[in-house]
Amino acid sequence: MVFRSLFADKGLERNLGFWAPLALVLLISLLGVWVAKSFFWAFIPVVPLLLIAIWDMIQTRHSLRRNYPLTARFRWLFEDLRPFLRSYIVEGPLEGRPYDRVSRTLIYARAKKQEDAHPFGTELDVYSEEYEALCHSINPNPDAPKRTRVKVGTEQCSKPYAAARLNISAMSFGALGNHAIEALNMGARIGDFYHDTGEGGLSPYHLKHGGDIVWELGSGYFGARDKDGKFDPDSFRDKAQHDQVRMTEIKLSQGAKPGHGGLLPAAKVTEEIAKTRLVPAHQDCLSPPGHSAFSTPRQMLEFAAKMRELSGGKPVGIKLCVGMPHEVFAICKAMLDSGIYLDFIVIDGGGGGTGAAPLELSDHVGLPLRIGLYYTNNALIGTGLKDKIRLAASEKVFSGSSIAMNAALGANWCNAARAFMFSLGCVQSLQCHTGNCPTGVATSSPARQRGLVIPEKAQRVANFQSKTLDSLHDIVVACGLETPDDFTPRHLRQWKNNSEMIPWSQIVQEVEAGKLLSEPDDTAFAEYWHMADPDTFKPMI
Repeated sequence: MVFRSLFADKGLERNLGFWAPLALVLLISLLGVWVAKSFFWAFIPVVPLLLIAIWDMIQTRHSLRRNYPLTARFRWLFEDLRPFLRSYIVEGPLEGRPYDRVSRTLIYARAKKQEDAHPFGTELDVYSEEYEALCHSINPNPDAPKRTRVKVGTEQCSKPYAAARLNISAMSFGALGNHAIEALNMGARIGDFYHDTGEGGLSPYHLKHGGDIVWELGSGYFGARDKDGKFDPDSFRDKAQHDQVRMTEIKLSQGAKPGHGGLLPAAKVTEEIAKTRLVPAHQDCLSPPGHSAFSTPRQMLEFAAKMRELSGGKPVGIKLCVGMPHEVFAICKAMLDSGIYLDFIVIDGGGGGTGAAPLELSDHVGLPLRIGLYYTNNALIGTGLKDKIRLAASEKVFSGSSIAMNAALGANWCNAARAFMFSLGCVQSLQCHTGNCPTGVATSSPARQRGLVIPEKAQRVANFQSKTLDSLHDIVVACGLETPDDFTPRHLRQWKNNSEMIPWSQIVQEVEAGKLLSEPDDTAFAEYWHMADPDTFKPMI
């Protein structure tokens, strides 16, 4: 059968990967016998190619390799090279995904303190449906404060925290290597902003350089769990009262894989990661989809109050990607009914990043950031809680304009993950889930992490954050405002059709303060309000 396939149906052409090495072997043999024995050295590169071709013809796993021995392997070679060839040769400056070349170049320039001005005008099509604009004022305000911070903490919090307008979003130790974690935290200390641990636990590398920390607890309670995977108050208390830990955060869901949890394969669970997470080494590390410590809005708030007490009165908040909008309203009802308040809420969007997630979840589960902000901001305004509880945004934040646009929809500050990875040197190779990150950012390999020099990259992290906030300040000045908190939906506009550009205040309806309590049926959120119950996340209608 193999012999027939060498000749049948364009056999010479199909099996070129076999015939060519075979012909070379015969030619080298003749030359070695009749001309000079030194020709036999040519067997070294040629014989392995012939053996590979023979193996391809007899193996049973890959049809292409059986029918096109040796040459079929070029398919996998170019498949592996495709992302890089496309990024560097094929795609235009505005075509890359998830971050285009223009955005990445801006981040690299700011991280390196290089020129970040753009010549010859915008490359965007300002008349396309995707274009959006921030409305400036004919009367700018050059006296606007250069830097402003956000006070986080209700009256139930004894140790409030002043958050910067841009901080490092959740990225776990394990997903990132220890060099990346150290560089991020050192950068946060230099720039005076915070570094979110992600749900992988509070590692020694988060604490090594003195940067402010927000400790995130997911459903696995890594770093604060007992042997059965349940929340361990004593373990949490010991770490949460560390001076560097400024706030704690309950992760309900993540934009890139909401409601999914996660799995760190056994091969990645080193002794060091196991010690940080308080899990067995060299075994699969599971983060379940939901929390075991609570199952209702009221129970969640009671858990948050317990975390606040155990941490010594530090702010506690939640992070979520909004799915069913009534759940946000149920949380607000529970706060009013129980008298227990969260100190902050971080909204993650469906466009957020992750080291790895099922494609269906990344592409089609979870609401985009702006819609999530819209519901959450109005839930807080409508229940009279907006002045107490701070709101943050996390989804593809990389510029002053993206911070300003989120501020227009109610966000007091923003968190960024992938943008800070770029500042560390990430080249968007899309190898985060393989452990083969070429720049040493998303890998535990000591050999690959050698390329990431911590002090140098830490300064780039701080540079990027500072230059981005300079850009935000320029926008605040141009819009004639005092602080980013002054942005409203009226400042953000996008095309409605080919001839009309409208503000977001006409796209979305902003509820009046407290109106959900007095006249809920006269608001655009009446249905969600009636569906919400403080004692269940399930809809009541």
